[in-house]
Amino acid sequence: MTLTDEAATLALGKRLADALQPGDKIALTGTLGAGKTTLARGILRGLGFTDDVPSPTFAIVQQYEPPEVRVPVAHVDFYRIEQPEEIQELGLDDILMDGAIIAEWPDRMPDAFWSDALQITLEIENDNTRQLTWVAGPAWKDRWPII
Repeated sequence: MTLTDEAATLALGKRLADALQPGDKIALTGTLGAGKTTLARGILRGLGFTDDVPSPTFAIVQQYEPPEVRVPVAHVDFYRIEQPEEIQELGLDDILMDGAIIAEWPDRMPDAFWSDALQITLEIENDNTRQLTWVAGPAWKDRWPII
């Protein structure tokens, strides 16, 4: 799928939000500037969040709760995770009981964690255009793609 500009990335995120359910995991992969946070921002906008959506690089986990969003969501950035023990401290299993996870730099987690996730890779084609590819786990079988 080709995303022609930032607006297209945000729009896809908003459509993706319509399909998001508690227990879902979305793994966003791509180089710096590929649009991972922009896609996450679109998802959060689609869930009803109207304030600024910062990159969670420094906070590592940024949580969004009702009534600001339809489904509780943790926007997680694993970029600064250096040791596997640090991941346990994040409480991701607890988050997934009632909510969903949108993760940037998911390669810091074991592959098995993402087996049922929607795994999206964004690649820069030029200043504005991004190429999106995906692997949809079983949990997304009837919900993705949402073209």
